[in-house]
Amino acid sequence: MAIWGKIIGSAAGFALGGPIGALLGALAGHAVDSVTGAGVSTQGPRPSREQTRRVAFSVGFIVLGAKMAKADGRVTRDEIDAFRQVFHVPESEMGHVARIFDRAKADAAGFEPYAAQIKAIMGDDMPVLEELLDALFHIAKADAVIHQAELDYLEAVAAIFGFTDSEFAAIRAGHLGPDRSDPYTILGVSREADDAALKSAYRKLVREHHPDLLIAKGMPEEFVEVATQRLAKINAAWDQISKERGIA
Repeated sequence: MAIWGKIIGSAAGFALGGPIGALLGALAGHAVDSVTGAGVSTQGPRPSREQTRRVAFSVGFIVLGAKMAKADGRVTRDEIDAFRQVFHVPESEMGHVARIFDRAKADAAGFEPYAAQIKAIMGDDMPVLEELLDALFHIAKADAVIHQAELDYLEAVAAIFGFTDSEFAAIRAGHLGPDRSDPYTILGVSREADDAALKSAYRKLVREHHPDLLIAKGMPEEFVEVATQRLAKINAAWDQISKERGIA
């Protein structure tokens, strides 16, 4: 079920607190309650953990996408189209998404507080955070050129999320195309790894990136296509390696 028209002014939105809650509160014309910890309101009925995480993921992606647009100074039609591909938003609800995007782009604050809040809410669910990075990469490469400013931005977001340099390299490699990406990097293993280690790494990634599991952890259903594409890249990397090594 689409959630975009329900985010602004929603209980889950206000309960987030922090920069995301403040942005939604400003859009809705309401004050945001005082917050503690990772940004959850201490007043009034609390939404479920799943609701809060889905709103955080959705709004976080819109905000970080808007901040990335500022990184190279312009938003192209290809990037807008890519945004719509990631966001399966009904035309009637695009106005809600546009309001969040425009507000975030005009906000003088940097992207760091937003990325830090998303990390605090999602915690150690790295596959969910990786799906968000994948969605940002999808937009960044939409015009066939990923500018250095965009790569620097994505790397900085990844660092705030807690990804190591090698882990970011694997995510980045997954977006270079099947002919240029290193399948070992995508699986996060070295070329010296034995067959058993390769199988173990592959099976672990398949489990972690299954769309149903990611949705259960807070990824909105509207992002299932991004998760499916990520899983396809993992499978393609394994197929390439298994054929080269003759692994049955």
